[in-house]
Amino acid sequence: MTLERRTWRTLEPLHGMIYFSPEAGAAYEGLGLSGRMGYFASRAAALGAVPAEVVIATFYNFNPDLVRQAIPAAWEIASPSDILAARLESVDATLLRVLGDAVDSPEMSRAAELARQAAETVAGELGGRPLYAAHVALPWPEAPHLVLWHAQTLLREYRGDGHLAALLAAGLSGIEALVTHAATGAVTSEVLRRTRGWSEADWAAAVQGLEERGWLFQGALTEEGRRRREEIEEATDRMGTAPYTALGAARCEELRSLARPWSKALAAELMPWATGR
Repeated sequence: MTLERRTWRTLEPLHGMIYFSPEAGAAYEGLGLSGRMGYFASRAAALGAVPAEVVIATFYNFNPDLVRQAIPAAWEIASPSDILAARLESVDATLLRVLGDAVDSPEMSRAAELARQAAETVAGELGGRPLYAAHVALPWPEAPHLVLWHAQTLLREYRGDGHLAALLAAGLSGIEALVTHAATGAVTSEVLRRTRGWSEADWAAAVQGLEERGWLFQGALTEEGRRRREEIEEATDRMGTAPYTALGAARCEELRSLARPWSKALAAELMPWATGR
């Protein structure tokens, strides 16, 4: 596994926890955002009050009908700036609850410093990375645990935009990307289908199309499918490697060592299917 992928995987729960945080859910409901509105609006808010089509494009693998149930209605209920403020306040509350005294530790300050260094090395590389670029324009918070979260958010969206480019180059639609991901065994097809709003008929049609193209056989990845999936992951790594290369192997390993216990604690509390490696 590449340095970039190892570092991203170790720190990912530090960002991803916000999508499962009860504090965040309560904050969005407090603004009047019900159901899936909180997720779509909070992640897209950095883009401004954009139409559903922009969210469909930048989030990629969600059923467009699911997005349109939330956007643009969310912007009529709460402004993007209010949603962003609620999101950051929820990050603060969740990290304080789960990590306790660690948020004020020297280790947290050092991890925040390292993650910010990595994120800032690519702050000017905006081409083809719309969701990342929108988050780059946001101000940095001050508290170290919030700096760490924001840095990982930037690194995550930087990698994510590159991943979408790799999927497009491979000729995979959003639902086809989900089907091939499920076929690796990493996540069940039922979880991916339901959380992204696709019907059983939609899923079956995508499976059939991928079988006709040689990616799948009886729902499992073929040798060709496994090769193409790995090519996508390798391309994603190449497009996301710059901040970690700039940080260097030794500091990446230091960052992983510092962040690993926090990622594990957050995963255990909020994302039991994830790992903080």
